[in-house]
Amino acid sequence: MKIVAFSDIHGKYGKIMDFLKNNEVDLVILTGDITHFGPSELAGEILNEIASFDVPVLAIPGNCDPAEMYGKLDNSNAINIHGRSVTVKDIGICGFGGSNPTPFNTPLEFEEVEIYDQARKALEEVKDCKITLFVTHAPPADTKADVLPSGDHVGSESLRKVIEELQPTVNVCGHIHEARSKDTIGKTEVINPGMISKGHACLINIDDSDEEDIKVESEIIEL
Repeated sequence: MKIVAFSDIHGKYGKIMDFLKNNEVDLVILTGDITHFGPSELAGEILNEIASFDVPVLAIPGNCDPAEMYGKLDNSNAINIHGRSVTVKDIGICGFGGSNPTPFNTPLEFEEVEIYDQARKALEEVKDCKITLFVTHAPPADTKADVLPSGDHVGSESLRKVIEELQPTVNVCGHIHEARSKDTIGKTEVINPGMISKGHACLINIDDSDEEDIKVESEIIEL
């Protein structure tokens, strides 16, 4: 399975369309900030355009997406995995959107206790799958994926705790535009692909030809 993940669209999805026109993938994952503070209707339009390539699209909202966007996700041709999970073969995928509190009072922020409870619940639904992809908008705390240019780490402590406890195969996140990186928490690979508007994305290849030895490889790519 070939998966492409895009983050922090902020209403600019031309590069995604160009990529999908010229590359074959089996699944598209969008890790939030689909719009830039709305309008919520725009999210549905963007998701439907991306889904027009007849490739399944999984999406979560970001902290810059309006709270009422939930309905637009559910009514689009994409699959909303915020607080939910799906299973493809023996690959479990779940998500949690929005972010931990920021100094900017953005539309979709959650207290850490709520993040822990809901994100853990979603990940527990797929924890017995051979491969688990944990899709979040906010990065886990104290990783390369959550560090600002100032050196401050601003990721979610709760997401880090959930990852430490349940050890998904891969955590794909976003939110911190400058923190494009790959890191690890225990056995979990943490990937922040960076902003799609700057031409950054992530490819994840899952080779399940040998059911006893499923291989997962990832790379951050320049479009």
